[in-house]
Amino acid sequence: MFLEKQPDNALHLLEKIETADAILVGAAAGMSAACGFDFFYHNDSYFQKYLGEFHKKYGFTGAFNGFYYRYPSSEAHWAFLARMGYMEYECETGKPYYDLMTLLAGKNYHIMTTNQDFQFTRVVPEEKLSAIQGDSRYFQCSRRCHDEIFYNKDMIYAMNAAIDENLCIPSELIPRCPQCGAELEPWVRGYTFLEGEKYRDEYRKINEFLQQNKNGRILFLELGVGRMTPMFIQEPFWNLTYQLPQAYYITINPKDALLPKQLAQKGRAIKEDIADVLRKAVERKKKQEG
Repeated sequence: MFLEKQPDNALHLLEKIETADAILVGAAAGMSAACGFDFFYHNDSYFQKYLGEFHKKYGFTGAFNGFYYRYPSSEAHWAFLARMGYMEYECETGKPYYDLMTLLAGKNYHIMTTNQDFQFTRVVPEEKLSAIQGDSRYFQCSRRCHDEIFYNKDMIYAMNAAIDENLCIPSELIPRCPQCGAELEPWVRGYTFLEGEKYRDEYRKINEFLQQNKNGRILFLELGVGRMTPMFIQEPFWNLTYQLPQAYYITINPKDALLPKQLAQKGRAIKEDIADVLRKAVERKKKQEG
C-alpha cells in the first residue's frame, strides 16, 4: 500500500510567483492572525497586555467587540480607542509580512487589504498598497462634513498617556473636527465610513494595476480571507481569475481556503497556516538562489 504524495504547496506558490507577470495580493484578517496577532477577535497576549483593564471592567472579548461597545461616556469610549490605537502602533511587524515581501522582491505586484492595523504600511510602499476598508492611523469627521482625514499618532499617544484610573480621558483631549466641532472617529469601515478622496484613490491604484496587467500571466494571491466579507477580495478574485485568460488563483487559509469548481484548472486552495507556507517558500527561494 502506497501513501499518496502530498502536494508541495510552498514550492507551488514560489513557482507561480516566479513565473507571473504580475501579482495582485488580497490580504485580510487571517494574515495578521498568522503573525500571532489575534487581538481583534480574542483575548490574546496583546489584548491582555494593552486592553486587559477594559476587559476586566466591561467584559467584552477582543478589540472588535470593544470597538462597538456602548461606553458610559465619550471620555470612556475614547480611552478605549486610544489604547487600541496605541497597541496597534506599538505592535511589532509580523514575520509573515516580511516573508511575503521577500517573495515579491523585484516582482510587479500590488497589495490590497481589508486589514486596518496598518501592518502592511511598514513593509510596502504607499503606491503599491490599497487599504480598501480604511486605516486606523487616520481619523475622520463623524458627520462627514468634509473630505479630509487626519493622521492620528500624536493624538493617540497623548490620549493614551492621559487615561485615568476610571479608564477615561480628559474631555478636552477628545479629538474634534476643525470644521464643524463634531467628534472625530477612526477612519475604518462602519456606518459613517468616509468614502472620499483617499478611499477612491485606493481603488484607483488597484484598477490601474489590473488594467495594465489583465492580458498577462497575473496571479491572484489571497491570504487569510474568511467568510465575513468575501465580497471585497475573494469573490472579485474568483471572477477575475475566471474571466482573464492567463490568470491563476491561490488562496491560503487554514480554515476557509475555498476553490470553486470552475477554477479547478486555474487555481489551488492551500488549507495550511499562512506563516508556515510563506516561511517554507522563502526557504526554498533562498536555497534556489544559493
